[in-house]
Amino acid sequence: MLATSTENNPSACRDCLAQSPTTRGKCAACGSVRLASHPLLFTLSVGHVDCDAFYASIEKRDNPEIAGQPVIVGGGKRGVVSTCCYIARTFGVRSAMPMFKALKLCPDAVVVKPRMDIYVTEGRKIREMMQTLTPLVEPVSIDEAYLDLSGTDALHGAPPAVMLMKLQKDVERELGLTISVGLASNKFLAKTASEADKPRGFFALSLEEAPAYLAPRSVRIIGGVGAQFAKKLADDGINTVADLQRMDVKALIKRYGESGLWLHNCAFGQHDRKVDPNGERKSVSSETTFNEDISDRAVLEDVLWRICERTADRAKDSGVEGRVVTLKLKTADFRTITRRVSLGDATQLAQVLFRVSKTMLAKETTGARYRLIGVGISELADARPDALDLADPKALKRAKAERASDKAREKFGDDAVMTGRGVRIQKARERRE
Repeated sequence: MLATSTENNPSACRDCLAQSPTTRGKCAACGSVRLASHPLLFTLSVGHVDCDAFYASIEKRDNPEIAGQPVIVGGGKRGVVSTCCYIARTFGVRSAMPMFKALKLCPDAVVVKPRMDIYVTEGRKIREMMQTLTPLVEPVSIDEAYLDLSGTDALHGAPPAVMLMKLQKDVERELGLTISVGLASNKFLAKTASEADKPRGFFALSLEEAPAYLAPRSVRIIGGVGAQFAKKLADDGINTVADLQRMDVKALIKRYGESGLWLHNCAFGQHDRKVDPNGERKSVSSETTFNEDISDRAVLEDVLWRICERTADRAKDSGVEGRVVTLKLKTADFRTITRRVSLGDATQLAQVLFRVSKTMLAKETTGARYRLIGVGISELADARPDALDLADPKALKRAKAERASDKAREKFGDDAVMTGRGVRIQKARERRE
C-alpha cells in the first residue's frame, strides 16, 4: 500500500514531480510534504482515474458562491440524487438516494439540476488528456477510466506513476477540478486503490500487499458483488474478504460455480481483465425490483413505461443510441429471463423502447410472477439527429414531441409533461399513498 516517506523506497513529489528517495518526509527539490513512496512505485503501470464528486465539483467551480456549502445535484423532490459534494456526504447523502430523504438528512443543501451537456464536455476534455499519456484508455463512465501505461516510460521520460501525478496537476490547473488516482498491476486493484485516498488522492497497491489490504473489508469491495449477492454470501457466513480467503477454492466453486473461482481470485487481488479501449459504453439500462411479486400484465406495462423513460434519459444524457433492445425479467424464484430484439435503426427514444419491449413482455406474461423488470440498449453509437423514416412517416413527429417533452421536464420538473399512461400511473400511485 502507498506509504509516505519510507526510507529507500522509490519516491516522487506530487507537486514538482521530482523523483528521488527521501528520509525526511519532504521533497528535496521543493520542500513539499505531498510525497508518494512505494517499493513498486516506478514499476506499477495500471491506473484508475476517478473524478472527485464530478458534477458537484463543476457546479461549485462555476458558482463560487456555493463552494463552501453542501451541494446536491439531482432532480426535484420526487427525483433522486445524481451526485453530491463531500460536505453533503458527511450528512449521509449518497448517489441514487431519493431526494426527499437526502433533504431530510441535509436540509440546508443547495440543490442544482444536472447540466449534462457541461459534464459531458468536461469529461471529454479529461479523457483527451488521458489519451495523451497512452492509447490504452478504457472509459467506465463520464468521469472514470482505466489506463494502461505499460512501456510508456521511454516515450514520456518518466514512469507511469509520475505521468499520472502530472495528469492530476494538469486537470486541476486547466479545468479547476480534482481527480483521484489508483495505481496497481491490474484493474481491480487500481480501482480499489483510487477509492482509498479521496479526494485528490494518489494511492498505490501491489499484488503482494493485496491479500492483507483486502482481508478486513466487506465483500462489496469486489466489483460485481451487489446487494443481492452480498446478502446471499452473508447467509452463507461470508461477510468479509478474509472469509473468502479462508475458504477452499474448490468449496467456493462447488457452492457458487464460476463465480466461486472469480471470488477466490479477487480475494487475493488477482484479476486478468486487460484495459480495453473498446470497452466504453457497452450498454445503457435501467431496472427496478418490486416490493411484491407482480403477474398482472397491465401493471407490468405501467412499470415498463417508467423503466423505458429512465433508460432513454440515461442514453440521452450520455449522447448515445442503441440498436439492440433487451428486456430483463426475474421470476419470483430468482430465475432470470432475457429477451432481445435488433432494430433496423439505433434509438434512444422512450417510445421506441416501450413499443419494442412491450411486445417482448406480452409473450412472457402468461401467469408467471415477476420480482424485477429492466430494459437496456446495446450495440451503442453516438446519437444522431432524428431523421424521417419513410416506412413510418409519423415517427419523426413523435420523436420531436418526445424531445419537446424532455426539455419541459428538464426545465419544470418530471411532472411538467406526462403521457396519458403517465397520468394514469400517477393517479394510481396517489390513490395507494
